[in-house]
Amino acid sequence: MEKAVNEGVHGEVREEPGGVWSGSWVAERLGVELVGEDRLTELLGLALRRNPKRAHLLVSNVLGKHVPQSPSVVYGQGVELGRRVRELLGDEEAGRAVVLGYAETATGLGHSVADGLGLAPYLHSTRRPVAGIAAAGGFEEAHSHATSHLLLPQDPALLAGDGPLVLVDDEFSTGNTVLNTVRDLHERYPRRRYVVVALVDMRSADDAGRLEAFAREIGARVDLVAAASGTVRLPEGVLEKGQELVARYESESGAEGRAAAAAPSWPVAQFPAPPNNGVAVEADQEVTPLGARGTARPAPTGRHSAGNRIDLHWPANLPDGARHGFTPAHREELEAALPGMAARIADALPADARRVHILGFEELMYAPLRLACELERTAGVEVRYSTTTRSPVLAVDDPGYAIRTRLAFPAHDDPADGPGERYAYNVAGAGFDAVVVVVDSAGDTPALHAPDGLPARLAAHTPCVLLAVIPSYVPERPSMLPEPLRGPAFSSYAPEEVGWLLRDLSDVTLEAPTEEREEAIQSGGAHYAESLPVEYQPSERYQELFHAALDDSAARIAQATGVVTETVLAERGPRPVLVSLARAGTPVGILMRRWAQHRHGLDLPHYAVSIVRGRGIDANALRWLAAHHDPRDVVFVDGWTGKGAITRELAQALEEFEKSDGITGFSPEIAVLADPGSCVRTYGTREDFLIPSACLNSTVSGLISRTVLRADLVGPHDFHGAKFYRELAGTDVSVAFLDAVSDRFPEVEDAACAQAKELLAADRSPTWEGWAAVERICEEYGIHDVNLVKPGVGETTRVLLRRVPWKILARAGAGSDLDHVRLLAEQRGVPVEEAAELPYTCVGLIHPKYTRGATGADGKAVSV
Repeated sequence: MEKAVNEGVHGEVREEPGGVWSGSWVAERLGVELVGEDRLTELLGLALRRNPKRAHLLVSNVLGKHVPQSPSVVYGQGVELGRRVRELLGDEEAGRAVVLGYAETATGLGHSVADGLGLAPYLHSTRRPVAGIAAAGGFEEAHSHATSHLLLPQDPALLAGDGPLVLVDDEFSTGNTVLNTVRDLHERYPRRRYVVVALVDMRSADDAGRLEAFAREIGARVDLVAAASGTVRLPEGVLEKGQELVARYESESGAEGRAAAAAPSWPVAQFPAPPNNGVAVEADQEVTPLGARGTARPAPTGRHSAGNRIDLHWPANLPDGARHGFTPAHREELEAALPGMAARIADALPADARRVHILGFEELMYAPLRLACELERTAGVEVRYSTTTRSPVLAVDDPGYAIRTRLAFPAHDDPADGPGERYAYNVAGAGFDAVVVVVDSAGDTPALHAPDGLPARLAAHTPCVLLAVIPSYVPERPSMLPEPLRGPAFSSYAPEEVGWLLRDLSDVTLEAPTEEREEAIQSGGAHYAESLPVEYQPSERYQELFHAALDDSAARIAQATGVVTETVLAERGPRPVLVSLARAGTPVGILMRRWAQHRHGLDLPHYAVSIVRGRGIDANALRWLAAHHDPRDVVFVDGWTGKGAITRELAQALEEFEKSDGITGFSPEIAVLADPGSCVRTYGTREDFLIPSACLNSTVSGLISRTVLRADLVGPHDFHGAKFYRELAGTDVSVAFLDAVSDRFPEVEDAACAQAKELLAADRSPTWEGWAAVERICEEYGIHDVNLVKPGVGETTRVLLRRVPWKILARAGAGSDLDHVRLLAEQRGVPVEEAAELPYTCVGLIHPKYTRGATGADGKAVSV
């Protein structure tokens, strides 16, 4: 009976005489058939693996994973597929494409396809989480032994374009992996076109129909490009028969391995670990190659021992692969460096080496492949290429079986799923004069250099083992910014309702009397964001007004919430990231999030950030958002517009941020509940009515203060600051306000959706009517600064609560919407004047030239 071999065999793995197909062993025992193009048996062999979902494994002869192959053949397969994709798309569409490959098996193939396209950036999925790098997506591979794929692009916008997405895998068997990927990405980054690329298309007719139906469902075109096509016929009970066969052969190979362990061991030459990286394998230590048959070659000592490292002089800051993205510019840089790096490998080889193997490392397939190609082209030696893998496959020493030998060794890159075995197939016993192991620096650990590590295992089967280490590329990130603050530690909102991108300044005294602050602000001695007003404590009568106003307007606010949320979902994609402008925008952002949950079952991320007039939006908050989300998904939210100053502030700040940081994609458009000034396109209403959250300060805003920006408190790597007024919990109505509004969602749902549909079809271009009105008021009342004119109910309320008001202008017949304004004005001794042709319900005028002895617009004391 043929012997199962779990470790290296000294016999050479070569093309078998007589044209024996490397899938015949499995086909004869399990009845598995490859049906389709004649070329299939040239491209594929068969093996068995211990897997509860699929016993057989299609083993590619041209992928460079399990079967050592000429690197030019491996690279040429991918490049040719890429050229076919370019012909399919045309140059213009190819220039807008992004290529996505699958870990671990197709990372190199995908990269080669991207090279064939020539114009497209490339990203591959990964099973290796990277500290500090947030995932931009992920998906499951149902039949795999390791399922979770992460997408970790350095630039999240890489996945956000609307050009074609080219998905590359080694085989297209059921289509499940592609469906899972497209479903996940299409929800967030919808595209019109997808191209699926594989070495072999092995789908059944049912699976082919399922992909076509899915394409119709999402309204996109899906093309398929493959080197060959066919299908696998599996007889009934093949999974159980395959599992029995694997168990039987593994049992026999285990006995053989134990016998081999008793045989004499062979010395392993010194293979030093990197500096400060643990204990090396010393020259007098010994390793037994478990399961080896015959005589293993002792590793030689001297210059060409297992201790030889090759310094490739890998270019600084050039990615080792496409785990975080690889651009055409990166490719040009690599091409320029390849001749020199290959020459260094050639110089390190023994003079008599004629057959050399380049062994890559799991997902690190492309860089070793390109090095192997260059060595093959220039060094005058026979070169073969393959990589190590996580995939456990049965090895059987038979010419009709695709996996002849297996070297097992411990994982050496501190994998997230814990320690385990890794494998190199068909390398032991292949008669290589030298093996060059290429790993990234994340895999250059003490475990690699241990007595049972990969170089030591290889040293028992080849005279020379060399090591080349490529620096693991980790994208530069802004200095470590903290995670968002959340309730109940910061704010009275539930933690899932909002994350505050703010610094907690609760222990700092920042409050100053209103008159003192106003005088300092208007004299130029201080900015309004450098201090806080004393929190207004509402009287019993005022609180009654708040609750009455809330009862009156809850349904109106609920409908406006529905309108603005439906508009955002329709225009900004199915899964927007809500970013409220603290603090007035925060309750509105939470209401929008609740509407999306109520109406669509969506769980939208929601954050609050600081924007300060004259200072811009918090740039560190933008950096945090860009590191964790696609900037194109971000929708800025505010409570209402006045004259549109913050709208202009945001647009200018984002323009400056793009120039300083090079991060693009943030839209300057703001979504608001109410837009009485006609300053934005996305709103719930343009009526100027009382939004009760404007009636109070922190006690309706999660007990959070207005934001603070002061150089001695907020450093260059800090978020803007704010305070949490825990002591005011007894009068907090923040959650009560939200609940009162969201309780009315069901009754306004139909009306809100109908209104949103009408608005989406209408011209919503801003007219800036409010800004023109403010300029008229400035001229009429002799006010030198438009920032002292605060139009609208919300802004007028803020003037009365935080600043030194001069007078209030009210539209005739405003009614109950101004009850709270009149009460506050009465308490502060501020006159309320009726004004004609006012586009707002009211306008608050801050004292134009305030000193503590003055009441007139010229700063002099006058009677009122």
